[in-house]
Amino acid sequence: MSPQVPPGPIQIRNLVPTVKKVFAVGSGKGGVGKSSVAVNLAIALQKLGKTVGLLDADIYGPSCPQLLSTANAEVRLVGENRLVPIECFGLKTISIGNLVPPDRATIWRGPMVHQALTQLLGGVEWGKLDYLILDLPPGTGDVHLTMMQSVKVDGAIVVSTPQEVALADVRKFIDMCRQLTIPMAGVIENMAYFECAHGERYHLFGQGGAKRMSEALTIPFLGEIPLLEAITQSGEKGTPYAIEDRGGIFETIAKRIG
Repeated sequence: MSPQVPPGPIQIRNLVPTVKKVFAVGSGKGGVGKSSVAVNLAIALQKLGKTVGLLDADIYGPSCPQLLSTANAEVRLVGENRLVPIECFGLKTISIGNLVPPDRATIWRGPMVHQALTQLLGGVEWGKLDYLILDLPPGTGDVHLTMMQSVKVDGAIVVSTPQEVALADVRKFIDMCRQLTIPMAGVIENMAYFECAHGERYHLFGQGGAKRMSEALTIPFLGEIPLLEAITQSGEKGTPYAIEDRGGIFETIAKRIG
């Protein structure tokens, strides 16, 4: 027995008609820095002169409020109970973490998750955007199907660390995208290496695994992101690294997808 996604074409509703392009950032694997990449990529696109929105689609473990210092921001309503996205660092953003107290678990079944996600997409006053970045949770389940059925995704951006234990789940995410006919925008290898003060590089999680996978699956390789203390600390402080982006790491990737 080989379970598959529901047979036949996926019916897509366009819940964000004022958005030109939608990119979904995912991995299938947790702990690979996907949310950090999504946030910094959104900032990099904004610095290139684009109008950008960021939707944190992780219902059970939202990270974007911490990464963007919006955990305590107030979400306003306009019109018929439509949400106004929070504006920070030039982005428009929304997360379930902005609507539920940070220490409260969202113990929700599939239908509640579906309703929340469609509200965060279609019930938000996004306005005109060049890009909407979707920060997807780990896995290949209800959340992913809801997002793919609710908006036309122009490209999936795949994030992985180099080691095989991560790549195994990443391949499943790629397979899901292909079954749903989602175009592959490219692969990013995160935590690719650590460079010491003397300039030597140490590949703590293996070397080049994500790049080799992208070549084997004929998917564009968008670039490497090193393991930098500055990126980690910027996330802890809630001030994205890409605001300054010393070395242009995220700006280079943003230009490749833009």
